[in-house]
Amino acid sequence: MPDIFIARQPIYNRTQHVLGYELLYRSDDENRAKLPEGDVATSQTLLNAFTEIGTDSLVGSRLAFINLSRGFLVGTYPLPLPNDRVVIEVLESVDIDDELIESIKRLAQQGYTIALDNFVYREAVLPLLALVHIIKIDIQAMSEDTLRYHVVALSDYPHLKLLAEKVEAYEEYEVCRDLGFHYFQGYFFSRPKIIKRKRLPGNQIALIKLLAELQHPDVTVPKLEILISHDVGLSYKLLRYINSSFFGLPKPIDSIQRAVVFLGTNVIKRWATLLILSRFDDKPVELMVTAVVRAKMSELLAKARGYPADDLCFTVGLLSVLDALLDMEMENVLEMLSMSEEVNSALASHEGIPGNILAMVLHYESSEWDEVLHSELPREVIMDAYLQSIAWASETCRILIGD
Repeated sequence: MPDIFIARQPIYNRTQHVLGYELLYRSDDENRAKLPEGDVATSQTLLNAFTEIGTDSLVGSRLAFINLSRGFLVGTYPLPLPNDRVVIEVLESVDIDDELIESIKRLAQQGYTIALDNFVYREAVLPLLALVHIIKIDIQAMSEDTLRYHVVALSDYPHLKLLAEKVEAYEEYEVCRDLGFHYFQGYFFSRPKIIKRKRLPGNQIALIKLLAELQHPDVTVPKLEILISHDVGLSYKLLRYINSSFFGLPKPIDSIQRAVVFLGTNVIKRWATLLILSRFDDKPVELMVTAVVRAKMSELLAKARGYPADDLCFTVGLLSVLDALLDMEMENVLEMLSMSEEVNSALASHEGIPGNILAMVLHYESSEWDEVLHSELPREVIMDAYLQSIAWASETCRILIGD
């Protein structure tokens, strides 16, 4: 599928578990301001990609939130989507008339979950409120007083679930949660909550010290063995993971020393780092999934570019969530770690080839397609790397931390 990009953005419930993913896409270089015909074409592109790639690859067992044009909503075009796997989003730009109202009623009767996107309370939308299930509110487009007004007004419809979108900071998440929103979408999970003179809990300090020693550029093989072996929990998990079917080794490995000899220093450092990050258990699981997707995609893009240090790019992608894990600015995190200048520059300012690759991954993740299109790599290579990374991360995290 060389003519599309597809990414996804998680949607959380009140316990910060993932409810589903909104599929974000771009069909070509010119689809910024489309006429209705172009909107239909874009929807068709998405639907083709959805059916060809498959729901399991894109969203796993969770829901897929999909924007549909008027043509699909009113039945002009067939809707080949399973009603138990998708949430249909009605864009604010769709004209509300008798035909649309009847179509929404029909889709709801067929078992589809319907969401109104970028909702603003007004007379025209009132007939839809009894028919739909989810209201998405762009909190960046409203003051807090206006947001409160909307919550109160929509309380007359107790069946509705409220979804706060474009939640960009933890403080915004807290406000929406306290107002009674059910679901949340945005980058609050990966943006640090800035607290002056933040003091890390003792268990996190220990993890950071271990991570710092593990990532030190001058770490030796004997030192690596000692670091891992002295942490009983890490040793156990690492050996259990290495001996899982994921690696498919011909015979079991029963010691860290043998693991290092058999798999190599870089591989052991990679998986030990991943396991250490998974032990920050006060964060949403999706943050770990994000780290693994970024790591694998960085590795694949490095290979596609012919960059020999693809393992380094994997590590940079993996560590790119440290600011969110620790609720600190990345610069402050890096001061606690003794990593190479190349890794520091990549994480702090996206400099060097590993940093450039990480920046590309972040642009794709954020559906900043204009930046993605400037890449020296073909678009189909970039999207294929993203889809491979999602599948790989899903399996990896299932083994490491469960789903």
